[in-house]
Amino acid sequence: MSATLSRTPAADGYRMPGEFEPHCGCWIAWPERPDNWRLGAKPAQAAYAAVAEAINASDPVTMAVSDAQFEHCRSVLSPSIRVVEISTDDAWMRDMGPTFLVDDRGGRRGVDWRFNAWGGLHGGLYFPWDRDERVASKVLEIEGAERYRAPMVLEGGSIHVDGQGTVMATEECLLNPNRNPELSREQIEQALFEHLGAEKMIWLGRGVFGDETDGHVDNLACFARPGVVLLTYAEDRSDPQHAISADAQQRLQAATDARGRRLEVVRLPSPGPVTITEEEASGVDAAEGSLPRRAGDRLTASYVNFYPGNSRVVFPLLDERCDEQAADILRRCFPERDVVGVPAREILLGGGNIHCITQQIPAARASSSVTG
Repeated sequence: MSATLSRTPAADGYRMPGEFEPHCGCWIAWPERPDNWRLGAKPAQAAYAAVAEAINASDPVTMAVSDAQFEHCRSVLSPSIRVVEISTDDAWMRDMGPTFLVDDRGGRRGVDWRFNAWGGLHGGLYFPWDRDERVASKVLEIEGAERYRAPMVLEGGSIHVDGQGTVMATEECLLNPNRNPELSREQIEQALFEHLGAEKMIWLGRGVFGDETDGHVDNLACFARPGVVLLTYAEDRSDPQHAISADAQQRLQAATDARGRRLEVVRLPSPGPVTITEEEASGVDAAEGSLPRRAGDRLTASYVNFYPGNSRVVFPLLDERCDEQAADILRRCFPERDVVGVPAREILLGGGNIHCITQQIPAARASSSVTG
């Protein structure tokens, strides 16, 4: 395990870039646990592979996989996708992986947050989670990036940044007592500023209705670029998601970012409601300590849960009634990128989507104003 840096990223001049900024790679972890993925995870593996191939055409992909699945994973992925052996408990690289940072001298480092499987023993989604807790340090070791060890529990999907000093998150998640009960709102903000190189916090209320992560922001809203936020929005007032999205829009329109700008809010349609079928639920192995998958349960489907690569946006196909509408909105927001949809229901059945299973590596670039 790489040594832990003693100062904070902000003190060292590092920041988390916006996800729309240039990347030099992307990490994903291979799914296999049968108590979360149906039919021995084979349908999920096919979906993960499709996402990996779609992203690899834009950003070089590395797939982390267990020893038991290494040969199979290697056989189904293109040779240009790097496959490395890393032990995990599940397959959500966004949340267990590191948050990469850059400075203006071409440096790249990473934050290793504490991980407790979305709530530990008080609402967490599985036990144990010790292998997932070690993933971030292993990824940083492989990437040759120096490591900051954060003093708080946090998942990568619970934050979005604009790369210019603004952080966005939900109160439902970051203020949940099953994460950092000893920290106040102000202390959580300060820790984020110190570890993300930011200075302004935008708090949204709740995340997407029924989200088992306690309301990760990456299912609700994200920055398309500085000053522009994409928001999942349910027009149907009888849908419980409508009130959540309306509250989020109100907060966003009342806010300013770190540079004093008012935010433009672009709505993405909320698909569904999408629910688990009897066949899908019956394919998941029940196990003590794991979240059950029951027929009829509502899934947290969201088009905001996409990956913005260098040359293409890879987004989830979730509902044929509004897939194309979502694609059109994404094309308008990212006119310089191709917009590619990938069937993602199998990922959704496991509790997340494309953004949740990916972790971008930002391109480290020296500022033109820095010499020597």
